[in-house]
Amino acid sequence: MTKRTLTYVVTAEPDGAMVNDALRRGLKISGSLIKELKRHEDGILLNGAHARTVDAVKPGDVIECNMYDAESENVIAADTQLDIMYEDEDILIINKPPRMPVHPSPGHLTDTLANGVIAHYRKNGETHIFRAVNRLDGDTSGVMCIAKNSYAHARLIDEMAAGELRREYMAIVEGELEGNATIDAPIMRVDFIKRAVCEGGHRAVTHYMVSERFCGYTLVRLRLETGRTHQIRVHMSHIGHPLLGDWLYGTEDKELFPRHALHSAYLRFIHPVTGELMEFAPPMPGDMEQFIAKLGKFCDRI
Repeated sequence: MTKRTLTYVVTAEPDGAMVNDALRRGLKISGSLIKELKRHEDGILLNGAHARTVDAVKPGDVIECNMYDAESENVIAADTQLDIMYEDEDILIINKPPRMPVHPSPGHLTDTLANGVIAHYRKNGETHIFRAVNRLDGDTSGVMCIAKNSYAHARLIDEMAAGELRREYMAIVEGELEGNATIDAPIMRVDFIKRAVCEGGHRAVTHYMVSERFCGYTLVRLRLETGRTHQIRVHMSHIGHPLLGDWLYGTEDKELFPRHALHSAYLRFIHPVTGELMEFAPPMPGDMEQFIAKLGKFCDRI
């Protein structure tokens, strides 16, 4: 099992403060993670000795938290070429290729991103559960953040819920859009796979900006304010401009374009441990670039 140690030097705490209080305020550790730490003899140390969560703390005390991570069950390690943009003890940033599923499923047991990531961890002598922070459809390309421990994952999910983790996408949509706009329309699940804009659904907000228009298509940049399943695909279809190649919400034509034309183009967040601002912007994938270039030969860009 891979061990990750977090250290916190207690600062000003009110009289009667306990280890539990310092962990929650200082490291923002959740109650569930504190329970996980307590399963190990060295899970929580106070000044180098085993500590209980009810033990008193004072300024200057040093608290160490030791997290142990096992390997994901039921994910087969399989060598896959990964485009790794960044990696440290807490996060792994990958530029995911198009048409690669993220999680194993029937018919995709060894060809997913999870399979490749688990194999990558093994090569480095590490064991981690596969924890995707921002999830992408199999067809969608671009930047993904993978958390390497439960603490990093929880902090990043909190950032996303608070709207502090910024996600931007590039998409090619059918039709020629005019101007920039915000789509604020609730999304509801209508069957096992499909979602739709419906009253009573979960609030979903997508901001889009037109980049270029050409030959009946538009290249748009989109920013998610919320993170509903298929949100961009549902919203763009809802306003009459489905994504190019979207078999579920638009028109499938594999000869024209073999997938839905969506790319995770930018990710920005605060590192869950160091507090550093992290920004990643992978280039547009070749298939989208080639489609745009091909259209550009036959019509003027606007």
